[in-house]
Amino acid sequence: MNADTDMTTLMAARIREAAQAGTPLRIRGGGSKDFYGQALNGDVLDMAAFSGVVSYEPSELVVTVRAGTPLADLEALLAEQGQCLPFEPPHFGPNATVGGMVASGLNGPARASSGAVRDYLLGVVLLNGKGECLTFGGQVMKNVAGYDVSRLMAGALGTLGVLLEVSLKVLPMAPAEATLKCSLPQQKALDLLNRWGGQPLPLNASCWVHDDSASPGQDVLFVRLRGAVAAVKAACPRMMADVQAAGGQAMLIDNDQASADWNACREQTLPFFAQPPSPDACLWRLSVPQTTAAMDLPFAPLIEWHGGLRWLWAPASAATQLRQLTGQAGGHATLFRRADHTPVDLPVFTPLSQVQSRIQRELKKQFDPTSIFNAGRMFADR
Repeated sequence: MNADTDMTTLMAARIREAAQAGTPLRIRGGGSKDFYGQALNGDVLDMAAFSGVVSYEPSELVVTVRAGTPLADLEALLAEQGQCLPFEPPHFGPNATVGGMVASGLNGPARASSGAVRDYLLGVVLLNGKGECLTFGGQVMKNVAGYDVSRLMAGALGTLGVLLEVSLKVLPMAPAEATLKCSLPQQKALDLLNRWGGQPLPLNASCWVHDDSASPGQDVLFVRLRGAVAAVKAACPRMMADVQAAGGQAMLIDNDQASADWNACREQTLPFFAQPPSPDACLWRLSVPQTTAAMDLPFAPLIEWHGGLRWLWAPASAATQLRQLTGQAGGHATLFRRADHTPVDLPVFTPLSQVQSRIQRELKKQFDPTSIFNAGRMFADR
């Protein structure tokens, strides 16, 4: 992979100056995910101009782009060839970039079935805290023995380096798709999802929510199927029969309507996300094993990833309760954002254990010795 030499040279010089002066730098692409993380500190290092497609081989299912490339542009390019990013990265705004997609490590509804952004990250070019240009990985799924360093960048929130280029594995769009709408209470929905997960079904995404817009309110499970035409066609009546056997009702919904709803789920524009109970409520992201039963909480969740991701609105004061419950289940809780987008005075991410904290500090030291990149973005200390 070859980055733009002139721009890279200028950026490297600025990084070296900042490192020498101890000046924090805030790496920024489109700013669509500025809300995510602990805090925004430092002088802005704008990556938006560092954009463009470096190479794209549709027949090889590989694309290499600069980090400032608009995510929408990349998805449009792939769609022209009948291909896509199967993990459905959320944009959270029109200015989302590919670098921000990788740095945030966030994924959409299909993550549980298709994998995460890190699973499709083949290689990166980055600048470290010394202003050195480093290349990790390549343009094939497996090209070196040992640990795949490039995948460390997924979810690091820019704390390890400045992404210049990324190479991604892409996939063809599924030839068939269908969405089922099922009326099921939470635990029965989770039980069915666990059963279906162990069967050869083209299960791609799921979303359970208590729909207050209906009168009276309804518990609804949406399930999306994607795959071969025959597989999707055969699975629909079989799964609808399972729902009826569980005491619920199921129906197929129009694909255009379903597509808009899945996009709204991905972009958090569904009523659940867009209508918080109060301005100071916090949106919590609970990551737990898919087999975790319905959690005993006074807050109504929206559940994705076949039970593995549970969103809920709760006050900041519920942090200890939520982290204890998710910890007992083998998961963790993240304070994703506050309804009014104001800062909160508590750790956004579940505090690391002593061993995890040491590993992170040592890793940070290797990539960013003077700790100038995105200081305080993941945790309150630098």
